[in-house]
Amino acid sequence: MDVYLIDGTYELFRHHFALPSQVTDEGREVAATVGVLASVLGMLESGAGHLGVATDHVIESFRNALWPGYKTSAGVDPRLLQQFPLLEEALDAMGVVVWPMVEFEADDALAAAALLASASTEVERVFICTPDKDLGQCVRGERVVQLVRRTRVVLDEAGIVAKFGVAPASIPDYLALVGDSADGYPGLPGWGARSAAAVLARWQHFEAIPADCAAWGVVLRGADRLCRTFAEQRDLASLFRDLATLRSGDRLFDSVEELRWTGPRPSFEALARRLGASQLAERAQRLAHTNQPRA
Repeated sequence: MDVYLIDGTYELFRHHFALPSQVTDEGREVAATVGVLASVLGMLESGAGHLGVATDHVIESFRNALWPGYKTSAGVDPRLLQQFPLLEEALDAMGVVVWPMVEFEADDALAAAALLASASTEVERVFICTPDKDLGQCVRGERVVQLVRRTRVVLDEAGIVAKFGVAPASIPDYLALVGDSADGYPGLPGWGARSAAAVLARWQHFEAIPADCAAWGVVLRGADRLCRTFAEQRDLASLFRDLATLRSGDRLFDSVEELRWTGPRPSFEALARRLGASQLAERAQRLAHTNQPRA
């Protein structure tokens, strides 16, 4: 079987900005929620029989205490924010496993779920459905891969190396050097994708990078300046790497069979009607009756 792990936060943002407004009779914006439900249902109709969705129940996490500039909910459209709990409720009613994260982030849940699913001998491939760069650290060979559903690009381990110039295990070190604007940390001054890839392709992790700047000249032009910056701001780089490192220790499920979709709950029909999307309930019921999802 294949297992699909979906970044619900990314999907909610993507649909919010891609779809026209849809307001219920009660005056609630629901376009993004309806869009994500339709998208997940489409995956089920295409045969994705085992899946789970991770969401940021709140945007803030333990990482905000580590770095004051880390991403928050400040500035996020309130019409989008109020759909987070709605999406979680709706996915659950549709019969889809949901992991709403509070202390940790949706990305941590995806990392934890990927580790658990890949440990099962029943699983052939694990698809982590998100374009987020930090999930690249979870890719393993051709078995745990990253799927960008919007472009249908699949990144296995060779694909991560081709895209970033470093192996999956070095992604946290890489992001620490170049920064991640989406998460709110800047990286080190002067460092870019090319220089970070050159250094980490040679030494993989910060701990193996030599203190002697002369040794850097073998892999990097203009190494002296970057070497000094790294030496002076190594503690900051380590902090950024900690921010980029996903926590995969949460035991979200005991068996991958818990991720098997078996149909919507009885509450889904009324909820879909409330969202002005009764057709989703009809599709879900029809799919459940035909037993189309496969192992």
